[in-house]
Amino acid sequence: MMRFTRLAAVATTTVVASALFAAPASAHGKTKPLGTKSLAAVLTADKSGFDHRGGDYDILTAAVLAVLKAKPSSQVKVLTDGKVALTAFLPDDRAFQKLVADLKNTKRLPSEKAAFTAVAGLGINTVESVLLYHVVPGATIDRKAALKADGASLKTAAGSSIKVDVYGHHWKRVKLIDADRSDRDPRVIRFDINKGNRQIAHGIDAVLRPINLP
Repeated sequence: MMRFTRLAAVATTTVVASALFAAPASAHGKTKPLGTKSLAAVLTADKSGFDHRGGDYDILTAAVLAVLKAKPSSQVKVLTDGKVALTAFLPDDRAFQKLVADLKNTKRLPSEKAAFTAVAGLGINTVESVLLYHVVPGATIDRKAALKADGASLKTAAGSSIKVDVYGHHWKRVKLIDADRSDRDPRVIRFDINKGNRQIAHGIDAVLRPINLP
């Protein structure tokens, strides 16, 4: 099976365009501070567990919890600290199912539980690195800022970068160009999860890949 290699997990404040930093909302001329609800709190609020809804984040949540259980001091822990500004891109369950099917070279999508088992089987260090590749520390990038960020390079908590590609004429869309040149790039399909807080997220339809896979 093809495997992700471990990337350096270096937390750093990195955004290559100042326009990406979303300004807090204003009310009556005063700046309204962003809230401190963490993305971990948002993810774990869903208690349903593995199900048949491909558009939620059960596999991602299980992966985050697995890393924190095995490595309590992992940089992934930043997702539990709502005081730390960051933007995360969240692959939904179907995205992980497609990844596993791709790695196993089959068109049949596994169940959510089977997909998580396969992902966990890559090794906790690999899972950690892949998760960190989905986190951009130091910046609260909302939909409005993202749509103005065409061509921007975002350095992730894994130490490597992803590129923002804004496309479309009448209806602007966003996709993220990762290190893998062999597969379709993930597209943002849901904006502004946890909006109004320092930690914000956007749902994507594929897993960002930190290395190029054949």
